[in-house]
Amino acid sequence: MATTVESQTLSVRIERPWRAVYDFTSEPANFVAWAKGLGESLRQVGDRWIVQTPAGRMDVHFTPKNSFGILDHHLSAPDGTEIHVPRRVIANGGGSEVMLTVFRLPTMSDAAFAADADAVQRDLQALKALMES
Repeated sequence: MATTVESQTLSVRIERPWRAVYDFTSEPANFVAWAKGLGESLRQVGDRWIVQTPAGRMDVHFTPKNSFGILDHHLSAPDGTEIHVPRRVIANGGGSEVMLTVFRLPTMSDAAFAADADAVQRDLQALKALMES
């Protein structure tokens, strides 16, 4: 049985219909417009996506489009480390709520975990500003 780890779910309210937010954020190519925490150089190579992160190059696998607002992605590091990033868009009245859960990796210090959560919150605020402009 896998051990549970510390996690933090961050969210942002966006004054746009959930489907519009979902449609935009479900396109991997749109990540560079708002998700700087993932890395600066997300690019498609064949049917794969690759990103250069501070920890090195990683493959990124995105959840296929769906009608449930699920936008998870998985990062695969060259050393075999797998990082699952759950993300959801749900309706909130006429707007939407975007939620992303950050898991603390076993090797993360308190400061690194806090910095990761801060980076995600900045990304969510960037998405809000972009979607509401």
